[in-house]
Amino acid sequence: MLIIELNQKRNILVTSSMLLAGILLITDPIAQDPAYHLLADHRHWLGASNFANVFSNLPFAIVGILGLFLGFKENSQTKLSWQTFFIGLIFVAVGSSYYHLNPNNQTLVWDRLPMMISFMALFVALLIENIPEFNEKIALPIAVLLGLSSVIYWDWTDDLRFYGFMQFAPLLAIPVMLYFFDGKYSHRHYLAYGLVFYVLAKVFELTDTLIFELTGQIVSGHTIKHLLAAGATYFIFLMLKQRKVVNK
Repeated sequence: MLIIELNQKRNILVTSSMLLAGILLITDPIAQDPAYHLLADHRHWLGASNFANVFSNLPFAIVGILGLFLGFKENSQTKLSWQTFFIGLIFVAVGSSYYHLNPNNQTLVWDRLPMMISFMALFVALLIENIPEFNEKIALPIAVLLGLSSVIYWDWTDDLRFYGFMQFAPLLAIPVMLYFFDGKYSHRHYLAYGLVFYVLAKVFELTDTLIFELTGQIVSGHTIKHLLAAGATYFIFLMLKQRKVVNK
């Protein structure tokens, strides 16, 4: 690992975020593609439309509930952020299920709002654990409000740039923090596993119809995307459950 002063590490993190934000600002507005809602698996079952894509959200709720029982026992400076992350996952299951019953821009808002709550809470928790000078009581509400604002901005303007930045900048920051900051807890490798699962989830999301055809219309890429994304959150749960303070 490179030997870099703490201030330099912070500067790298901030500069990278500013560069990404600058790139987005100079690009043209990005509208939501209507084809995004045209998912491959429309099968009805048990009276529910698009059953597979609805039911595959259940693991998010399961991980969220497991995490809450774990999080309420944890006593740390990031306790509230981790609790918010898991609460967000429960609402992800609800919001995403609601969207997939009738996919359109209006229902997609309720899918994305809880996603941003979890994204922002995860980012704040990891940020404070690596740079403890940040204050959770200040950073968490600001981050969550920015995340929610990005969804509302997209809903009002049909411009995805702000939302894209608020979703992907924290995800890109995770490998940066893993590389440049030692952290005070063990089992940080689970974060890397979770990141890999999330990247795979995005790949399957983009190949929704292809996967549906390759599997003989048994399962679609979007359904697998839900399972992989939920798997990513489960790795975070495992990390919190097993980790210990590292003596330095």
